[in-house]
Order: sequence, then structure tokens, then C-alpha cells
Amino acid sequence: MTSASSDGRPGRSVVLGVDALDTGSMPAAWAADEAARRGLPLRLVHAVPSLYREFRPFDEGRYHKALRERGDRALDRAATVARERHPGLEVTTLVAEDVPAPALCRESRGAALVVLGSRRLSRMEEALSTYSVAVPVSAQAHCPVVVVREPEHTTQDPPYVVLGVDGSPSSEPAVDFAFAYADERRAALRVLWVWQRPPVGNPDEPAAGQLLRRLLFESTAGRHEHHPDVTVTHELVHGHPVEELARAAGHALAVVVGRRGDGGFTGMRLGSVPHGLLRRSHCPVVTVPAHPQ
Repeated sequence: MTSASSDGRPGRSVVLGVDALDTGSMPAAWAADEAARRGLPLRLVHAVPSLYREFRPFDEGRYHKALRERGDRALDRAATVARERHPGLEVTTLVAEDVPAPALCRESRGAALVVLGSRRLSRMEEALSTYSVAVPVSAQAHCPVVVVREPEHTTQDPPYVVLGVDGSPSSEPAVDFAFAYADERRAALRVLWVWQRPPVGNPDEPAAGQLLRRLLFESTAGRHEHHPDVTVTHELVHGHPVEELARAAGHALAVVVGRRGDGGFTGMRLGSVPHGLLRRSHCPVVTVPAHPQ
């Protein structure tokens, strides 16, 4: 049987970016569950900057060796979590000689999904730290990226998934992913279009609302034929997109959004909504890249 990712494309593995810091077992457990659900192997990747990058002339490589040993221990911990959850799961590990974000983006070329934990870095740390991962990988990966934020996050029963749409072409792959994701988990799907009133001008709000509602329903057209068991609700909401999506996803299995373009490693072209959700959302945040042009 050929395995496929939630967006319908073949996928060879679920990749978990393993942090040497103790960020808890939740990312490893989440990634193992996802790999088992999809029938895919789990690939655990930890990156250590090369000896050349970490050049220390009087160190004789001891610092680099210590980093690799710490990475090996982190990989062992994550592999133990995955194998205890799913004893039959195929698990492989890799210590990559590279900066973490580029290494994981390279791994994403052969992945159905990349799963990350979060160090909860500040905006300055995200921009300057060698170990900033969540924003740059979400901005550059070739497959969907899931950032698992908080182990204490509680979900609602019956379960639901939140999808943010805005009518742009970059939303289309996110819509496909969200339907498949909800279907696999027997969850409802809440589709939100968040409308921010323009700072200037006096729009005809009834007319604008009518147009946006039509576009909102059109954004999911045709998907229900392939996922007839998914209960879908459409919601037009006034407010700030990040705040409203984070509020709607307070007890969701995940919040799914599309990614605009192929930004640089600063994440500046990730898009303000997924970037904001990575900081504000308590549930896992799924960022889905647009189809190649």
C-alpha cells in the first residue's frame, strides 16, 4: 500500500526536529502518532553546526563533540518515546552537520510532514538565534509543518479543527490539508474568514459581508464530495485574524493556515497570520505551503 500525505501527495516519512533542550515528550509523541496513523516511518533529525562553523582554535573539537553527544542523547529520548507509543513503528535517527533550520528544510523535501516543538523564543531571538527553528522552517519547508506548542493544551470533545481562509490561492492547499486532517480524526471543521475593517474609508458593510460570505463558502467548494463525513461550519468574524483564529482554536486539535510565498530564513514572508499564530496559539499550528507556481 502506498502512503500519502494529508494533501494527497506521496510522502516518504514524518520528520521530527529534535531539540537538545528538554522541550518535553509531546512533540515526539505527536509525531509518532501521526506517523503511525499515516503508515509512514518516523525520521528523527537533530542538527549540530559543523566544526568549521563552530571553529574554536584552542578547543580541539571538544565543544563540537559535546554538542553531538548531547544530540545523540536527545535523539535516544525521542526514539524511546516513539517506540513505547507504537512498538511496530519504523524509527530512524540522524545527526545533521548543519544549522537546524536549513537542515530541516532540506529534510522536508522527502517528507509528508515536519513536526517541531517550540522554544517560545522572543521576536529578537527568532531573528538572531542560530537555533531559531519554528518560524524559518514554517516559512521555507517544502511540506506542511506542525509546531506543537504546549503539553497542557486540552482539546474539546467532540473534537474540531480550525481552518483560516482568505480567498487567496495560498489558502487552497491548506483547505485540502484541513479536510483530510479532520476526516482522519473524525473531527468537525470550523472554517473562519476573519474580516478586519479597513483603517480608512466607510465601506458598505452589508454588501461587503454578503460578498465575503459568498467567498467563504466558495473557498471550500468541492471538498465535501471527497470528505462526506466531515461536518463543516463557515464563520465570518470581525476582528484581528491572529486573535480570532487563536480564540477559535482554544480547544482545537489544530489550527491550519496557508503560507504566502517562499520567504527567507528570517520568516518575514511567512505571512503575518501564521507568524502570529506561532506565538499566540495554544494548540498545534499547521502551516501549509502554496503549490509551486
